Amino acid sequence: MGNLLKVLSYNDLEQCPTFFLDFEHAQPTEAETAVWNQVNSVLEEAQGVLAELQSYRGAGQEIRQAIQNPLDLHLQEEAWRSVCPLVAKLKRFYEFSLRLENALHSLLEALTSPPFAPTQHLEREQALAKQFAEILHFTLSFDELKMTNPAIQNDFSYYRRTVSRNRLNNFQVDPECDVNNEMANRMSLFYADATPMLKTLSNATTKFVSENKSLPIEDTTDCLSTMACVCRVMLETPGYRSRFTSTETLLFCMRVMVGVIILYDHVHPVGAFAKTSKIDMKGCIKVLKDQPSTSTEGLLNALRYTTRHLHDETTSKQIRAMLQ
Repeated sequence: MGNLLKVLSYNDLEQCPTFFLDFEHAQPTEAETAVWNQVNSVLEEAQGVLAELQSYRGAGQEIRQAIQNPLDLHLQEEAWRSVCPLVAKLKRFYEFSLRLENALHSLLEALTSPPFAPTQHLEREQALAKQFAEILHFTLSFDELKMTNPAIQNDFSYYRRTVSRNRLNNFQVDPECDVNNEMANRMSLFYADATPMLKTLSNATTKFVSENKSLPIEDTTDCLSTMACVCRVMLETPGYRSRFTSTETLLFCMRVMVGVIILYDHVHPVGAFAKTSKIDMKGCIKVLKDQPSTSTEGLLNALRYTTRHLHDETTSKQIRAMLQ
């Protein structure tokens, strides 16, 4: 795809530099290796997590039978045996979200640290920018799967309701799915959110800004807005789109664009939809709507329902109308 990052233009209206970023082939330089290796160890688990979530079928039938026949110990034990390995999976997903949060923190630190500006970091550290994109891609992919699988919350709710009783009945508890009260409370909050991984990243980004008070907030938001511009330009420019080697890269680019918009909207004081935003929201929404609806409706819903400032008075009626 040519140069990994190539400066294309600077739009005075948007106040946002636009780059071309090779999401497919960027490799770490020596200076990036330490952070890249740390983040890569997390990303290597990501595909396995998605595969497990995609194959998650739930124990709905066994749970219904147990609830309808509360005195039948055999059915109670069958439901318990079905739920336990599923809870072990849910525990692993939650623990992975914590590792993902730490990985994001390391990337934000690397891509915003002085003396370089965020746009200079993106030019110098293309492989880290690619990893940042991969985290966002995973996050939106995970949340899309989670939102369409109500069995996840049903299974965990049943586990919490019955765990004490089943211990009294001497039902076996696998150590992998043995969740103490503190962990169970955290997991319940995590899975109660419609988009738990996105909330994890939003909270992590907000925490990064609050903990690094010596770092101007603009360094973080400029990193996010630049990434949004990168993706929008790549998506709306036929010459760049033709360089993608697969439709998966196209969807990857769309997910990354939406992900950084949502993070920007959570971190920036006035959000992504205000006129002063460095993100061209009209352009970003238009480029999503120009794609086949089957691949973008979930991303448009993410903008509708997981952003903070869409319904602020500062959001133009045109943008609201575009997302209706």
